Amino acid sequence: MQQEQSQQRAHADMTADDPQPKPGILFLVAVPIGNVDDLTVRAIRILREADLIASEDPGKTRQLLSHHGIGATLTSYGPTNIEEKAAILIDRLHRGAQIALVSDCGSPVIADPGALLVTLAHTHGIQVISIPGPSALTAAIAAAGLPGAGFVFLGQLPETRGGMRRRLSIYPIGTVSAVAFCNGTSLAFALDIIADVSPPCTVVLACDLTKPNERIMRGTVLQIQRDLKNLPTPEDVTLILTGKRTRIVRSGRNKSATPAQSLSSRRISTR
Repeated sequence: MQQEQSQQRAHADMTADDPQPKPGILFLVAVPIGNVDDLTVRAIRILREADLIASEDPGKTRQLLSHHGIGATLTSYGPTNIEEKAAILIDRLHRGAQIALVSDCGSPVIADPGALLVTLAHTHGIQVISIPGPSALTAAIAAAGLPGAGFVFLGQLPETRGGMRRRLSIYPIGTVSAVAFCNGTSLAFALDIIADVSPPCTVVLACDLTKPNERIMRGTVLQIQRDLKNLPTPEDVTLILTGKRTRIVRSGRNKSATPAQSLSSRRISTR
């Protein structure tokens, strides 16, 4: 009995002298955008070793983990009660947990609710490590075959016409390409708006990337609208807009000019 009490006192003394636990790490893990086999080897290891996986869509993530034989503890992160959930995850990280943040598809924090958690992690001195992988953004840019002068990312387009028009209006056509995410319903609205304010621009649609029905479409907005009438409505779309070089004929001579046209104005100036 005395020996047991002595061991308990010794353990209590050791516990009292132990320093605060080392903070854990927040891993930002990119997951497939359509084809489940696009998950990287490193991502599989991180997801398998994580103490907790915070997912935008736990049901979809569970299917992905099952496909790769990964057993893990899942928790929901988004789209509601973000502040409360982020605070709980930060507390777990402070106590040493290794947490993987995943989106429903692609890279987390890109057009999803992960930004708050990442910002808080940096604020609290918690290490953040990005595990790169599939991204509809870069996949679409590569497949579009556009000049590599840069691009502007407009995020997920709003569902309303007014919100969409305001979002598209911030991009000046003729400088760099613009990229946005949308679904089949918002795509129809977006094409109508582009056709109204800037019909000359070139449009590229990267539809359902890495899925069996993947399709890349490129042309003027009117050509795209015409072709879509004969095709099934895509589920996930990455929309790319870029300026179009035109040829202006004056006094019998051909002169090349690039319209500096904005989605917020029909005025065209040439030089």
